[in-house]
Amino acid sequence: MARSTDRRWLAMTVISVGVALVIMDATIVNVAIPLVIRALRLNPSDTEWLNSVYALAFAALLLLFGRLGDLYGRRRMILGGLALFTIASVAAGASASGGMLIGARLAQGIAAAAIMPASLSTVNALFQGRERGIAFAIWGSVIGGMAAVGPVVGGWLATDFSWRWAFWLNIPVGLATMAAGRSLLPETRDSRTRPGLDIGGAVLAALAFSGLVFGLIESQRYGWWLTGSGALSPVPVALAGGIVLLTVFAVVQRRRAAAGKVVLIDLSLLRIGSFRYGSLAALVVAFGEFGLLFTLPLLLQGALGYSALGTGVLVLALAAGTFLISGATPRLTQRLGGRTVVQLGLAFEAGSVAALGVSLGAGVSGWLIAVWLFGYGIGVGMATAQLTSVLLADVPVAQSGEASGVQSTFRQLGSAIGIAVLGGLLVVTLARSTAGNLTAIGLTGSAQGHLVTAVRSSIGAIIPRLTAAPAMAAVGHAASMALIHASKVVSFAAAGVLAAGLILTFRLPSVRPAAHQVPVGAEGAGSTSAVVADPVPDSVPAGPATAGTAATGTAVPGRDGDTGDGSRAQGGS
Repeated sequence: MARSTDRRWLAMTVISVGVALVIMDATIVNVAIPLVIRALRLNPSDTEWLNSVYALAFAALLLLFGRLGDLYGRRRMILGGLALFTIASVAAGASASGGMLIGARLAQGIAAAAIMPASLSTVNALFQGRERGIAFAIWGSVIGGMAAVGPVVGGWLATDFSWRWAFWLNIPVGLATMAAGRSLLPETRDSRTRPGLDIGGAVLAALAFSGLVFGLIESQRYGWWLTGSGALSPVPVALAGGIVLLTVFAVVQRRRAAAGKVVLIDLSLLRIGSFRYGSLAALVVAFGEFGLLFTLPLLLQGALGYSALGTGVLVLALAAGTFLISGATPRLTQRLGGRTVVQLGLAFEAGSVAALGVSLGAGVSGWLIAVWLFGYGIGVGMATAQLTSVLLADVPVAQSGEASGVQSTFRQLGSAIGIAVLGGLLVVTLARSTAGNLTAIGLTGSAQGHLVTAVRSSIGAIIPRLTAAPAMAAVGHAASMALIHASKVVSFAAAGVLAAGLILTFRLPSVRPAAHQVPVGAEGAGSTSAVVADPVPDSVPAGPATAGTAATGTAVPGRDGDTGDGSRAQGGS
């Protein structure tokens, strides 16, 4: 028995390292983006796709891969995902063009969608009772910790070595994790999962999401209605196509459900008001959070003189706020209720981001930026950790796993759209402000046009070079002030989006959990583990967990001695 217990915890170590790779790679790139822009001559669209495509692939395939793991084995999904992730990391580090790097990031996002739900369901299957709570606490801590470590590691590698090592670091770790996983990870499936897959639904969802994100990102390149040559822009076509495909997806899902067939998403969940508004709040919050984290490193390195490593260290203030509040969050939830804690967290987020926007200037202190990032981190720690449990409050237990997977998809989609929209706002405002500032110093005509294009196409990454050249110092200062102004606009926009998320939470129920709580998963890259009330004390047998749905983002406490997902773990090879 002791040997079996030790083996389970060794398997937990393998799972944790695999999850760490996925989460760290979601954040490690942000601080290196200015260096990548200069090295590969990325344009604004390429830069936004670099991060959006990762979240987009994650959102589109999360539910499908979770079901594949339930049906055919989670160990297979984890090892297959790690193999793809490692190969994609080789390609990403060796990229000679923006297109190659974006393709590699797409492959990494697909791999992440395979690894994350399978890892969570494996944890749910391996542990019972209080051990399950400990295992989920480890799982959630790895997510929160790696989201914080990613920018620092990425900054260090980009500053002292090369941005390519931010990807190549995954190779030895991925190979070692696969080797350990082959011998230590048991195979688990869900014996109660209905056979069958909704491949058509997955394809429709992926195409719909892609159309919407393409339209938002490529509007900068092609224009909203007409291209530079006067031809019809593909942007309105892509946006309209995305909306049409989403409509078709909804119709198909309803018809399949009515016919008793397997569906990708049970749309009846959206009839539950608290879940509907909570999922929208999750999307809006991710929109504001990830859009801001995409644009902040561009400001710090482009206009304020920070290195990639200095940017990563500064972002640690955000992580510090999250970690410090995490210990107090359970008590606050007991006293105030889950909804109130979420609302306080969103208020902290919106207020801190707005204050950051007010404070930004050429001489702003790094300590002041750190203060606002710390306050923002406190908000993230309060809001993200509790939002899942609150929006699941009215969802039947039998559907809680699937519901958590749906809201995880909402979050990832919100991340992709946030990067596209706020990144686009930064670029447009930067170009206009740069032109205005150059006019103010007497630079007009074609010379101004060339400089504006250079600043816009690099999203400010060229500014340090301009400032360093004595003959271009005035131009560099004008562009730097334009980037600061653009960042202020983006900060206020992000604060407004977070405030909209706060308003949506007033449609959620007020939830006060029982004294005993069990961490039950996470919402995606950069989030901390969610907490919901354990439905019964450990001494009382609980009902069966969600059949085949824990893979999608939430583990539901199951009967002691059972895997919690309708099957027992099988021996690994």
